[in-house]
Amino acid sequence: MVQSGVSILIKFILVLALFSSLFSSDLKTEKKIYGVILHTLLPHKTDIKVWCADKTKEDLFKDMQGVECITSAIKADFILLSKELKIKSDAIKFVTSYKLLQVEKTSAVGGFFWQKGRPNVLFLRKNLQAHKITLPPSMQEFIEDEL
Repeated sequence: MVQSGVSILIKFILVLALFSSLFSSDLKTEKKIYGVILHTLLPHKTDIKVWCADKTKEDLFKDMQGVECITSAIKADFILLSKELKIKSDAIKFVTSYKLLQVEKTSAVGGFFWQKGRPNVLFLRKNLQAHKITLPPSMQEFIEDEL
């Protein structure tokens, strides 16, 4: 009976370690993708100010070279929206879900979200043009004309 309990405990620990590893991997992947997105959208900025509607997303930008999370959306260069908000700002808006990208399609330049366990990045051509942003050839495949 004791051995059975130990066996269950070992299985539980292994499953927990697996999930922790997968989550950590997704977080690292997401952080790398946001780093590429920021430096692609703001290539000439050496100090990028980021404002996140969801404060838990700030961890993605911590320790990122040349990136600072700030408390005011008005002073931001890059706004990350996780929910619908009416923010008056000239900053680049980016969203965290496809559904929100559909809602913010007139103001957000794009979005990054997970679908079926895979990362997806989309940019909206019209909004990129409004911000006078030209993506490098390696990112052209992620540009959409319409949703």
